[in-house]
Amino acid sequence: MERISWNQYFMAQSQLLSYRSTCTRLTVGATIVRDKRIIAGGYNGSIAGGVHCSDEGCYVIDNHCVRTIHAEMNAILQCAKFGVPTENAEIYVTHFPCLPCCKAIIQAGIKAVYYAKDYKNHPHAIELFEEAKVKVEKVSVNKEIFLSFAEE
Repeated sequence: MERISWNQYFMAQSQLLSYRSTCTRLTVGATIVRDKRIIAGGYNGSIAGGVHCSDEGCYVIDNHCVRTIHAEMNAILQCAKFGVPTENAEIYVTHFPCLPCCKAIIQAGIKAVYYAKDYKNHPHAIELFEEAKVKVEKVSVNKEIFLSFAEE
């Protein structure tokens, strides 16, 4: 097998993290990287010690599950909790970030967003990323990475 690119490697990490999600509506993973090193990861699910959607169902208000914390926020807050700077880092997310996560990414000083799937790409989020000069790039997912593990 050929060596995979950095983008494929970090996106595969995010995909792997998404398998830990407890959300029954959408599974998302996020990996924060600085200088080609993973500094944090997160997935969407309940707060630590909270009830999981996979156990009791989603708590939906205005068509949005309020029980979960998003993968991007989980990763950013992990950095905050352990004192790891996010300035000039990059984030790899399985889905395009929602508007609140977009704002958190910008506020955290993250300089690039790589995502695998379009998901309700909010026009204002796109505008905010442009204004903040945050690079946004869609990365194709190499499914062969996961298939090769299944064969071994």
